[in-house]
Amino acid sequence: MTQHLAEISRHVTDDAHAILIMDQAGWHMSNKLVVPANITTLPLPPKLPELNPVENLWLFMRENWLSNRTFKSYDDIVAPCCDAWRKLKNQPWRIMSIGRQEWPMGSDQ
Repeated sequence: MTQHLAEISRHVTDDAHAILIMDQAGWHMSNKLVVPANITTLPLPPKLPELNPVENLWLFMRENWLSNRTFKSYDDIVAPCCDAWRKLKNQPWRIMSIGRQEWPMGSDQ
C-alpha cells in the first residue's frame, strides 16, 4: 500500500493535494503505512461498504462476469478478474452510474 500511495503521489501536481478515501482494511490503516505529504487519507466509517463505490463496482463485476465459477488456484482467478476489469474500464458510463448513488449524495446533486 505504501508503494501504491507513492505512485499516486507522483501523479499529483505540485500545486495540488490529493484526498484518498479508503475503507478500513488493515493495510489501509497500518501504523507502518507511509503516506506522502501531498496525500491525506480519509477513512470511511467501518461496516458501511455501500459508501465505498469500489465495493459496488466489485459487486457488479461478480454478479455479471465472475459469478457461478469455480477457480482451482490463484492463477485461475487472475485472468478472469483482469478481463472483467478491462470490460468495466471500457464502460465509463457504467462506472459513473454504479459509483454515483443518489442517496449518499443528496437528491439535488
